[in-house]
Amino acid sequence: MARQLITRRGSERPPLMAASGRNDDVDIPALVSTLSAKKRLILLGTAAFVLASVAYLAVVTPKYEANAVVQVESRPAIPPGLSQSAATQAPPALPTPGTTEVQLLTSRRVIGEAMQRLDLDVDVKPSHVPVVGDFIARRYQQSNPGTLAKPWFGLSKYGWGGDVLDIARLEVPDHLQGVPMELTAAGGGRYVLSAQGQVLVRGRVGEPVNAEGIAMQVQRLTANPGMRFQVTRYDPAAALAALKDNITATEMGRNSGVIGLVYAHADPERARRVLDEVTQAYVRQNVARTSAEAASRLKFVSEQLPKVRDELAKAQAALTAYQTRSQTLDVESQNRALLDQTIALDSAVQQLRIKMTEVENRYTSAHPTYRALQDQINRFTGERNSLQGRIRDLPDAQQALFRLNRDVEVTNQTYATLMDQAQQLEIAKASAVGNARIIDPAAVNLNSPAWPKPLPVLLAGTLLGLGVMVAFVLAQQMFRRGVEDPIDIELLGLPVYASIPHSRKGQDLARRRIGQRRDGRHRLLALAAPTDLAMEALRSLRTSLHFARMRTRNNLLMISAPSPGVGKTFICANLAVTIAQTGQRVLLIDADMRRGTLHDAVGVRWEGGLSDVIAGRVPLDEAIRKVAGAENLSFISRGAIPSNPSELLMHENFSALLKRVSGEYDIVLIDTPPVLAVTDAAVIGHHAGTCLMVVRWGLNQQREIALAKQRLEQTGVEVKGAIFNGVEKRGAGEYAYSYYEYLPAPRASHGR
Repeated sequence: MARQLITRRGSERPPLMAASGRNDDVDIPALVSTLSAKKRLILLGTAAFVLASVAYLAVVTPKYEANAVVQVESRPAIPPGLSQSAATQAPPALPTPGTTEVQLLTSRRVIGEAMQRLDLDVDVKPSHVPVVGDFIARRYQQSNPGTLAKPWFGLSKYGWGGDVLDIARLEVPDHLQGVPMELTAAGGGRYVLSAQGQVLVRGRVGEPVNAEGIAMQVQRLTANPGMRFQVTRYDPAAALAALKDNITATEMGRNSGVIGLVYAHADPERARRVLDEVTQAYVRQNVARTSAEAASRLKFVSEQLPKVRDELAKAQAALTAYQTRSQTLDVESQNRALLDQTIALDSAVQQLRIKMTEVENRYTSAHPTYRALQDQINRFTGERNSLQGRIRDLPDAQQALFRLNRDVEVTNQTYATLMDQAQQLEIAKASAVGNARIIDPAAVNLNSPAWPKPLPVLLAGTLLGLGVMVAFVLAQQMFRRGVEDPIDIELLGLPVYASIPHSRKGQDLARRRIGQRRDGRHRLLALAAPTDLAMEALRSLRTSLHFARMRTRNNLLMISAPSPGVGKTFICANLAVTIAQTGQRVLLIDADMRRGTLHDAVGVRWEGGLSDVIAGRVPLDEAIRKVAGAENLSFISRGAIPSNPSELLMHENFSALLKRVSGEYDIVLIDTPPVLAVTDAAVIGHHAGTCLMVVRWGLNQQREIALAKQRLEQTGVEVKGAIFNGVEKRGAGEYAYSYYEYLPAPRASHGR
């Protein structure tokens, strides 16, 4: 097969762009195989994220959620003076929209009142050790409530649990608002407040302090001497906006009037107090809105009482004067019924006019309430006018007495009615309850923090870790994508002699520092695991080389690579053992005098090697060593690392060495440095009859392979073919050459 590939492709020189015509469609099985191959990395990365999530759960300060429920009832109001029949004609009152009450609950007026009562614009934070300090202080406080922890390791400037600072008052200049200040406990109830390294005030617990424009009073201080607190006085508007953003109010059901409030904070007691104060402030303001209407009506009635009282006094004086002058004491009995009807109508009209004056301040003339009052006034006025004709038929004396008595009675009834309304409004103002009430006061579940939740955090950490690692593997595959198909190499004019599968056992053996350990185990895969799939592929390569060498000019075989890390040393060492096992005399030379490690693979010392032979310090016969466990295999190590490896390779001693060993061995296998790194491979290639290039699956890119091939050909070295090393299967048909394990059948037992 190799011979046919050489005959067919040996003279081809396709351009580098030949590979661009391949189809780059997404191969789902290949992606799955890529992820499967990197499953250990993905699992380790995901496990790291899970551990980070566990650490986050242990270290993060939990937030506790306070909940409260408020109900807003819808009560249709009947304005004063409107009869029940007229009220039924008016349109029914709509229920209070929940969104309106939600906005009222989270308004600056309500939240601002709660903030002022609780001094929420002053923030106090104890200084803790970074990362784990909050966790230590929290655990101590839970196990030892009400006590103060002693400093750890003498670090008294940090709090370790039980530290308390309660500031009753703090006023600072404008330039210090929002600036973190440091309060240090000085012992004996004393403290020092400083900012940016400058001492601002010194004080004692319970005593007010005024200095440098700062007014301050500390109500309680529990801390070890030297303990620090971070104190910040925020701008009230900024503190109000932050508090408003953290309080959530939602209507529980459409038009239900039931509103739920939620507020979360690291201090559960503060969360409960804040939400409790907000709900109470809302109810107080709701009651104030209700009593404000009664107060407004009471003010109007109180303003009318003096006027009506003066009118009553004037009417009574006029009646008395007329009775004295006319010697007439009272209206005749036959006209008493007419007088009573007139008084009732005038009194009703007078009261309705007073109510209309009040209603005019609240509604327009087109409002149903206003029109209902106007209709009543018109009806009563019409009835009163119909009685005027009967009154005009009375004698003049009776008419005058009738009119004066009517004025007195009407004014008296109006005054009595106003007095009664004033008393009722006083009671209504004092006993106003509003239409809002607290159903569930603010409460906090201390056994279940609102955040973090263990299950969601662990699940999110696992999914995030899995997603990040999968993305990392795919991105790594995309940005560092080497050839994965032998066709990509053959398109460059390099026939693939063999595809060497990735061997985990060979990888494990390569980690050993010496070739043969004291227990007799070898580092060479050809000796330690001769039935491995990679060894079967190397035997196939050996067969291909046997026929390919029939047309070469000498028995020197050079194996190089475009870059380091492709497994070139592994190929050279195990291929040499495989060829030697056929009975041929093989010499393996480590010509990488810069970083050669072939001596570790075969288990010999590097001293007295190739560089020493070329320099004339060591005879060739002394430099050639036998490889233990591999008959017919000899080895020359790299020797001491010279300062001029390329110049040594161009020396005539190197040419003489190759000429001599070429006649003494059936095949000489030379391991060279990478082509793109140094020029050593080009120098050695002029002596070798066959040059093969090792390409690593998934590592070397097409352009890299083409550039290495081009660099060798520019110096007159022909690359016969490539060895595709470390091949991993990536879906059906992903590479052309497959190897199957074909072991001898187990021996039949003697019992059969």
